[in-house]
Amino acid sequence: MAQCVQSVQEFIQDSFVPMIAVLCSKEAERVTRKNNLNFAELLRPFCRLTSEGHIRDPNNQLQTVKNLRICVNNVVTSPCPTTAALSPAQTRLLSEVVSSCQPQEGAAATAMKTGDYNLNLSVTTPWFEAYRENFLQSMPAGDHEFLNHYLACLLVVSSTEAVPVEQFLKLSQEQHRIQHSGEYTNPKWFIPNTLKYYVLLHDMSEGDEQRADSIYEDMKQRYGPQGCYLLKMNSHTSSAEEDEQIPDPWSQYLHKNNLRNQEMFDVTPAAAENSVGATEVDSGNSADGQGVSSSLETHPLQLDADSNSASLQTLDDDIVDLKKGGRDSDSLGSGAGGHGACLTLSDHDHIRQFVQEFTFRGLLPHIEKNIRQLNDQLISRKGLSRSLFTATKKWFGGGKAPEKSISEPKSTCGLLYPPEAPELQIRKMADLCFLVQHYDLAYSCYHTAKKDFLSDQAMLYAAGALEMAAVSAFLQVGAPRPYPAHYMDTAIQTYRDVCKNMVLAERCALLSAEILKSQVKYSDAATVLIKMTSEDSDLRSALLLEQAAHCFINMRNPMVRKFAFHMILAGHRFSKAGQRRHALRCYCQAMQVYKERGWSLAEDHINFTIGRQSFTLGQPDNAVMAFRQILTNDSRQTATQQAAFLREYLYVYKSVIEGNEISLPQLPLPCIHSSTTRVYFGHERRLAEGEKQAATHVSLDQEYDQDLSAMWCHLEEQLVASANRGSVPINFQPTQCCLNSQTDNLRHPLAVVEEPIIVEVTFRNPLKVPLALSNLSLLWRFSADVPSKNEKQTGETVTNEDTPASELTQKADIVTAEVITEFHMGPEETKTARLKLLPHRTGQLNIVGVIYNLTSSSSGETTLNAQETQIVDFFPPPGQQMMDLVVRGRQDLKIQGPRLNLTKEDKMLVRHGTDRRLDPIITPPMPLMEVFFLQFPTALLCGEIRKAYVEFCNVSSVALCGLRVASTHPHFFTFGSQATTPFTPPSPASAESCSAYKTFATPLQPGSVASEVLVSAEDFSQASGVMEIPISGSTLQPGESTQLPLWLRGPDHEGVHEINFLFYYESTEKGLKISHRVLRHTVFICASRSLSVQASACHSSAPPHHSSDDTGSGGTLVFIDVENVNTSEGGVREFHIVQVSSSSQHWRLHKYINPDKDKDCKLSSRERAKLCFRATRCKPHKATSNTVEKYTFADLNLGNELIISSSTPCGDFFFRCTPELQQGDLASPSNKTQGSVLSDNRGSDITSIAKKCNELDLNIIVIWKAYVVEDNKQLILEGQLHVALQTIGKEASSLTPKEEAQEMVLLKFKSELPPPVVMPFPELSQLIKTNLHYPETFTHPFVQDSLCLVPVTLTLSNCSLAQIDVVIDLRHRSTSSDSVEVYSSFAWVGQSQYKLNLRPQEVLSLDLRACFFRAGVYNLNTPRVFAKPADQSAMCESSQQTASPALIIINNA
Repeated sequence: MAQCVQSVQEFIQDSFVPMIAVLCSKEAERVTRKNNLNFAELLRPFCRLTSEGHIRDPNNQLQTVKNLRICVNNVVTSPCPTTAALSPAQTRLLSEVVSSCQPQEGAAATAMKTGDYNLNLSVTTPWFEAYRENFLQSMPAGDHEFLNHYLACLLVVSSTEAVPVEQFLKLSQEQHRIQHSGEYTNPKWFIPNTLKYYVLLHDMSEGDEQRADSIYEDMKQRYGPQGCYLLKMNSHTSSAEEDEQIPDPWSQYLHKNNLRNQEMFDVTPAAAENSVGATEVDSGNSADGQGVSSSLETHPLQLDADSNSASLQTLDDDIVDLKKGGRDSDSLGSGAGGHGACLTLSDHDHIRQFVQEFTFRGLLPHIEKNIRQLNDQLISRKGLSRSLFTATKKWFGGGKAPEKSISEPKSTCGLLYPPEAPELQIRKMADLCFLVQHYDLAYSCYHTAKKDFLSDQAMLYAAGALEMAAVSAFLQVGAPRPYPAHYMDTAIQTYRDVCKNMVLAERCALLSAEILKSQVKYSDAATVLIKMTSEDSDLRSALLLEQAAHCFINMRNPMVRKFAFHMILAGHRFSKAGQRRHALRCYCQAMQVYKERGWSLAEDHINFTIGRQSFTLGQPDNAVMAFRQILTNDSRQTATQQAAFLREYLYVYKSVIEGNEISLPQLPLPCIHSSTTRVYFGHERRLAEGEKQAATHVSLDQEYDQDLSAMWCHLEEQLVASANRGSVPINFQPTQCCLNSQTDNLRHPLAVVEEPIIVEVTFRNPLKVPLALSNLSLLWRFSADVPSKNEKQTGETVTNEDTPASELTQKADIVTAEVITEFHMGPEETKTARLKLLPHRTGQLNIVGVIYNLTSSSSGETTLNAQETQIVDFFPPPGQQMMDLVVRGRQDLKIQGPRLNLTKEDKMLVRHGTDRRLDPIITPPMPLMEVFFLQFPTALLCGEIRKAYVEFCNVSSVALCGLRVASTHPHFFTFGSQATTPFTPPSPASAESCSAYKTFATPLQPGSVASEVLVSAEDFSQASGVMEIPISGSTLQPGESTQLPLWLRGPDHEGVHEINFLFYYESTEKGLKISHRVLRHTVFICASRSLSVQASACHSSAPPHHSSDDTGSGGTLVFIDVENVNTSEGGVREFHIVQVSSSSQHWRLHKYINPDKDKDCKLSSRERAKLCFRATRCKPHKATSNTVEKYTFADLNLGNELIISSSTPCGDFFFRCTPELQQGDLASPSNKTQGSVLSDNRGSDITSIAKKCNELDLNIIVIWKAYVVEDNKQLILEGQLHVALQTIGKEASSLTPKEEAQEMVLLKFKSELPPPVVMPFPELSQLIKTNLHYPETFTHPFVQDSLCLVPVTLTLSNCSLAQIDVVIDLRHRSTSSDSVEVYSSFAWVGQSQYKLNLRPQEVLSLDLRACFFRAGVYNLNTPRVFAKPADQSAMCESSQQTASPALIIINNA
């Protein structure tokens, strides 16, 4: 239980005090009324005695009476209700007492930490103490006990009466008549011989003091000095100073005096004059006042199904009543004026002295005398008759019933005793002893009476005796016996279950709980209190449940959840009792336990009740806060329940903002994911128009990709560097058209005036019911750079946050906000809204939030069954349209930047950076370009050439220039070269076939020599892959558009390729905040396989012929294998190889030497063809120093058309697809002079010598046509493939080997052996080329001559540019597998070893002779040739052998 101001002993003593009645004459009443008091009220503040009294018990032992208090009341003869229940007036009064005693507004709560709970609780409950005090003092008097029966009567007469003694006589007779005539059941008197105490009241301001003294002397003679008293009062004179000094001790007792008079008047109008009531109220003013007392029948907040038809709207009237009731109660309390205005401090002392005199000299002796008399009577009566009576009952089976198990009597309360019954005399004596604090004697008497009552089955009497016996045992000094708690439990059970008397049961429970609490038995106390809760009294149940909750929290191990649960129950019962403030307080205290603990349904119930109670109590802000919690948390309520929550919330919100039209409230629904807000600057992209395909650029429909963003940034850096002479400016920032949580938002984004800003806001509906939003738009603030005519100050901030509808048009001239008329959200749906702003002025724009109308969607609504839930029990009345529940509100967009993690402080604390994506700077107009593509394919064959068109449109009011483009695949497209595009006009043949190439119709001539063209690489190459777009005049005026051809080449590898273009352009006006703009375009090309080209080259084995056509070392043979690897997916029938071209600085294709008939190759699916060409070095006069950088293009056509490979697009794609050429350009000058350097430098690298010997540097271009059937039409596709032959003897392919092949290599756990030292440089085997000249057949008559000598010529050619030493060894016998098949053997005759020295590119012949012994087939390729550079040691010697055998046939003649 909560802490109380009084101790338990003081509480019990004050609960049972001697009762004194008052009878006043009219004149005496008039005298006391001067002080706005009657006589009983006059004495009330002085009824507690400050000094000790004494009394002697029947054993003549002196007993001390400490801290005694008496209760003085006017005689009320109205019929009193039975003790089983309180009257309606008393019930209303108790309700008033509780409602008026509220916790103070800033009262400090006690902080309490229990486990992981941090609670703030109110330790004291003054409303419970006030209720308990008033309940105990308003209990009706019963016949089974005498504690609240009157012991004495004060007869008060004024000294101004003509004959005061006659008045005393009349009052005495009146008292006797009331007590003994039998006409009145109330008041009840303790003993027949009631003490009469005569008080003469003398008004010092009116009467004669001497007369009063003489009358008093006469009274003492008549009634004895101990039976009368002269009380002098009203000695106050009018003085302002004294007026301020005299206190008013009556205010705390009599604050509700008039209200109580009114309550009692409702019951007994006739006795209202003399009646003050039987209660004391300790309370302040109440705001709930009559609003609660007027609604006892049906409470508007009752939480059962009967009140489901009520709503918050019906409670508006109650709020008005509450306010009115508060004013009425205030007027009642203050209208009575001050108390004791005619009394001085000495008068206060007189009154205090009178009370002491009456108590010590009149009351206590009277009680002592009656105790003695009762004791003597009981001793005398406990004679033969009593003993016989008891014995007879024992013999006939009467016996006494056990104390703890009470058998049910025949009647409800058992038998009734007559007033003179000896059992009642024992009880009377016990009560007298209890009132004067003689607890030992009281306990023995109660215990004796309890046995007798139980023997007689007088259950009501027995329960009373058990109750008081337990209390007496507890109050005994020194505690001679333990507290019999079972006595109390039996008494409560008997009162409640047997006697059906809840009032006495409640009193017994209150006493028992206090005693148990004092013994730290909080669990038992809580059990007692909870058992007393019932449906007959909501107020009592609420108060006791609250005290039980405090018991749980005050235990040694606090039971926090039990505390919260019982506080909820208490709040529920307070609500049913009309105690709204107390209900709200209980729910708020319980919320501390349930909040954020996963008890979502309990939280919803508590929040809903708090919101409802706060609203009815006129606290709309608290109501709104509670409703926000219900709606924003992820609720587990049913859809119907949530719909009811939402309707209640909208109604509360609407009533809150009706009087506040200035600032819009913050709405909790729907939830906004601020971090996912995206901002897009610029117009939304237009879709394709007819055949035109618009550039994709950036849109809100695209997902953000960090890698893609980095790629676009890299392309933009290339473009910016190209526009700024190769360097990127320091202040360069990549363009970000769409900002989100992953982009860099540290700087203010730049927007352009008259270009829209689109904000994508993500809404989430947490409820299971649909939401309807309307008139959704953005809130903004704008600070202009330059003031307009309408603005007086520079930089004045304009906003549309609190703008009435009439001024929206005026502010639309600055920023136009698009309004979404309707925005519906389904249950638990996450949906994005794209809201648009159009700025018309330059300056700083801040996007603050969103504004909208919120209503609950009426679609799919169902009526709530009252039995389905107990949380929602009232709705707006059916007559109210749902459209009325529309709330206009806002939500702010507060975006938190990324968490900082750089410094130590950042890591230790939680700090977030700034995010300025919603704070753009509006800049002056900029050019805006749109790009469209025409005839742009989506699928190509590998290497296919296709011509498309691109259109550039300037859709802004500003001219643009500096148009450039960069791409992730620069080899995929070309705009053509200015130098080569007009090289030759298109022929009619090319126009007929719509070829992308420039062609000439030339008849095919057998053995024709290739045509050659010299082209500079600078005509094609672009620095860093950035292409300047050749628009006429290099400027695009506003509204102007231009169209350019665009050649495309299919990627070399099959699959889907993502190709990105980034177009760059600038404004013709310089110095703007935005230096340039970019436009993105992404295409996906599906490439399918076409042809596979493999090429290889080898030195020609033919002997050199020194002719003008064949200079150098005799030329090189080039073999080209072409395979159709197409799988006929695209309807390709066959491929035609129409031309083979070459491009190189040093070599060229010379002749087509295929042995097959001269016609173009046709390849069907999976077919393969082999072409053979002879390549020669370029003519010397074309390799002069002036034309070092020129490339020689040689074209060998295999059909009827000659394609100019050096022009656009063939030449463009050649240079783009072979980037290593451009790297080789830089090294080409040194290649020419390398021979001279090597000849002079003895220490040159042997590897470079060998590589230079085998360098070829010949690029092959294979041009093909494919015949495709599509839609019953035959189309001709064309394309080109490139093969770069770098080294003689090494095969090159148009397709690079796939990476998967590398993954197939088996793991090797042993390290590979080092290569043999003998052959460190296999390239040296190519230094010397050998050739054997001999007759293929030779006939010799072996019969005549056994030896056959055949002349053989060995030709040696130095292929390198260095001096070579050659060693020829004829003694070598071949053991290779090729020569095993040759069974015959022969021998070389003559010199067996030669040592020669060959100059660079020298050709030398040796005459040899071979000797044969018999006919057969012989391999002459057995000489072993060693070659090494002249300046190297012998260890670098390597064998030079020709791979192919040289066979000779020897015939016998």
